[in-house]
Amino acid sequence: MLYQMYEFQKALLHPMSSWARAAAETFMNVSNPLSKFPGSERLAASYELLYRLGKEYKKPEFGIRAIRAYGSEVVIFESIKLEKPFCKLIHFKRYSDDAVVINQMKNDPTILLVAPLSGHHSTLLRDTVATLLQDHNVFITDWVDARQVPLSEGEFGLDDYVHYLQDFMRTIGVANLHVISVCQPTVPTLAAISLMASRGETMPLSMVMMGGPIDARKSPTAVNSLADKKSYEWFKSHVIYKVPPPHLGVGRSVYPGFLQHSGFIAMNPQNHLQSHWDYFQNLVRGDELDAQQHIKFYDEYNAVLDMDAKYYLDTIKTVFQDFALPNGTWEVAGELVKPEDIKSIALLTIEGELDDISGSGQTRAAHKLCKSIPAEQKDHYEVSGAGHYGIFSGRRWREKVYPRIRAFIRAHEGAHPTKLAGSNKAAAKST
Repeated sequence: MLYQMYEFQKALLHPMSSWARAAAETFMNVSNPLSKFPGSERLAASYELLYRLGKEYKKPEFGIRAIRAYGSEVVIFESIKLEKPFCKLIHFKRYSDDAVVINQMKNDPTILLVAPLSGHHSTLLRDTVATLLQDHNVFITDWVDARQVPLSEGEFGLDDYVHYLQDFMRTIGVANLHVISVCQPTVPTLAAISLMASRGETMPLSMVMMGGPIDARKSPTAVNSLADKKSYEWFKSHVIYKVPPPHLGVGRSVYPGFLQHSGFIAMNPQNHLQSHWDYFQNLVRGDELDAQQHIKFYDEYNAVLDMDAKYYLDTIKTVFQDFALPNGTWEVAGELVKPEDIKSIALLTIEGELDDISGSGQTRAAHKLCKSIPAEQKDHYEVSGAGHYGIFSGRRWREKVYPRIRAFIRAHEGAHPTKLAGSNKAAAKST
């Protein structure tokens, strides 16, 4: 009934939210005499805040129309390279009228950016994508809201996630590919590449893992503690609900996005309250720049998706309760995941010093698991002063993390990693 109650509440709030927006515009419109009354700024700000608190947040667009590359403006066009029921593989195609720029872009490394399936849409990595596009040919996993997937498509579990990633890598072309995984997908990405290595398949040139729970036992956070304190049965009975009409996925068992969003807010309620108060004050003062920053952030943060119940429960058990990957007990469709079978690939792990979602050492644990990769082909970078989001978005991402990743990828582009160990060390020193 909880999902139905949520939908009912959303339906009730919709007319109020629309009215609040209309009222805000009434008191903000300079051509309206009401906007001249004393206190009209505060009234307009109050209605605008009420509108944003009650409105429905739909999936945002990437909205990357153009970027600067090689001293020229490059146009970006999104296309779907491969479409599966629960995920689309999106390619950000780059276009230029400058022949020199075109030739330079042809030589850029190709990246598969694996976005998290953990509540938010892949557009959360918009800044990551826009920055990478300056020097790379970029693909991204765009996960589909499970409430929009018909029940006839079947369940989607963690094993399916691994198989999806393998299909995406093969579709792009593994031999010249670099794989970057952010947060939650570090685990299935490592599994996907491990299984390919065990079968003797062609390997990507490098894998970059950022802020993920490879070994969630290390420096456990509040996220880890919840999974450790509650049983698998508790999660199954307390957070799994059926999708109600009129959604396409009616009848599907999911972990609803609105529940996960509530959990996000509960982690730092005071920060969110302060942020909304600051937004109100900025509206009153007419500080449009800061107000727009607030809108931009919460348009993304408040847009959430449902996850198929099987995938969510598989992740809870495999990653946060059994610690199956570091324990060497994880089987995907009957195949044992053996990271030690990975040999001909370079590995870079990145962690934020202040990450309160994936604690210190959780991502770095990949180095110990991938023990067959030569030491000179491994690198680790802890981003000073960065929290979880800071390692893939914002100033620290653009100024500190990205140069490190770019140098690492360039050092392992177009040749077997072991031939470029020396250049990798030089690149690491320069960044």
